[in-house]
Amino acid sequence: MSSFLAAFRGRVLLSRAYGVEARRWMSVRPEEVASTSTARRRKVTIQYLNQLRKAGTPITMVTAYDYPTGRACETHGVDITLVGDSLAQVCLGYDSTTRLTLDEMIHHCRAVARGSKSPFLVADMPFGSYHVNTDEAVRNAIRMVREGGVEGVKIEASFEGVEIIRKLTSIGIPVMAHVGLMPQRHTFFSGYRVQGRTAACALEIAQGARALQEAGAFAIVLEAIPRLLGMYITKQLDIPTIGIGAGVHTDGQVLVWDDLMSVWGGHKAKFVRQFGDVKSAVESGLKGYTKAVRERSFPDDAESYSMPDEEWEKFLKLAQQEGLRGAGDHS
Repeated sequence: MSSFLAAFRGRVLLSRAYGVEARRWMSVRPEEVASTSTARRRKVTIQYLNQLRKAGTPITMVTAYDYPTGRACETHGVDITLVGDSLAQVCLGYDSTTRLTLDEMIHHCRAVARGSKSPFLVADMPFGSYHVNTDEAVRNAIRMVREGGVEGVKIEASFEGVEIIRKLTSIGIPVMAHVGLMPQRHTFFSGYRVQGRTAACALEIAQGARALQEAGAFAIVLEAIPRLLGMYITKQLDIPTIGIGAGVHTDGQVLVWDDLMSVWGGHKAKFVRQFGDVKSAVESGLKGYTKAVRERSFPDDAESYSMPDEEWEKFLKLAQQEGLRGAGDHS
């Protein structure tokens, strides 16, 4: 019983940390758990995203990788939840997003989908899942929608993505495009380098963005391009632009969860601003826990369960009669 209650308490603490409504594990729901409930938000749709764009209201997009982060996006007003292939590095420990498999992505999509109900839910199509041919891209995108529970998919592509987007949108799968720096091609680009700093390269990115819009993309991510180019493309397009290192004049912004929450200990890109400090909280919590365990100050009497003295005495007698080892005094 003690392990069960400890597990329950752990879920309550996690729920508080992320604003998550814990499941009802007991017949009588504790008030402290019930109080974490939040009023249901308006469901974000493509139409609503376009309304935000026309109204000049910046769109917020954040990555999520599991149920707690999905619920955090749900609870705190994020417009678009992105199951990013960055999970390859920040969750699975791979050295590159190109190592992520479709099955791994679908697994994480399912978890996020359970928690993120109101934001529009998009997921990256992993490297290799849409590059062979259009038919395979369609099959894999259908799996992500049907098995993963996402509402749309994101692909990193310029002109070469036009046919894929046309086909996917023709069968009702919304597609978010991604131009500029494409992390899945970091080896080809000799690293994660800013794109569009020359006139020719900037023109190619702008023309590619236009072609992807015409193919049917409902939105487009602009990554690591000069802010003037980000502003220019945003003015030229009729669909929302979501910037990540593209300046403040895009229709919205996206950041990786582990970057904005200061969880990721790797390289910090220039465009990253840390809005939370989860890393320090985790370090402090674990150090404090380890210290308390070593000192035997955890758990104390208030965190332990008692037993009536008469029952304990009866137990000792029964244990002695049964020949149990260690039956001794009350200590």
